[in-house]
Amino acid sequence: MEAAKETCCQNGLAKEMFEQLEHFIVSVNFDPCSPRRKGDLISILHKAQHIFGYLPKELQIWIAKRLNIQHSEVSGVVSFYNYFTTTPKGKYNVAVCLGTACFVQGADKVLAEFERQLGIKGGEVTEDMKFSIDVVRCIGACGLAPVLTVNEKVYGKVAHTDVAKILEEYKD
Repeated sequence: MEAAKETCCQNGLAKEMFEQLEHFIVSVNFDPCSPRRKGDLISILHKAQHIFGYLPKELQIWIAKRLNIQHSEVSGVVSFYNYFTTTPKGKYNVAVCLGTACFVQGADKVLAEFERQLGIKGGEVTEDMKFSIDVVRCIGACGLAPVLTVNEKVYGKVAHTDVAKILEEYKD
């Protein structure tokens, strides 16, 4: 387990972050034999993603070893739920909905404009780690189509001409 932690720390994942996660795992009192183990694992992965920002393979291996379960169980949960990500996100994560209601209202043009202005594609992060773009299937605000979020802030009835103004809000 220490070797996995060292690999993570060498890859830029800080020891303080592991200590935070360890404290949370202890508070959950994870039991690999409990019928609640899947729910507890999801809670631990949520906390890990909150702390680290994403769930790289090295971190998943560390969690599996720490919980005394197979890495395949951890990676299976991570790959099943859309909430979890294995790639880093920017400080400002733009999530553009391409669900049916948003798509027919022009969300594809909004996405293309974000990609053009940021110089990245959906699923990528800018070199300075300031912005990332996610393409999602539904935000649950179809009445605001096309809709997107930047971190937790929701933008509705967005046109491709609004993109520059939205990005301006997040420039330091």
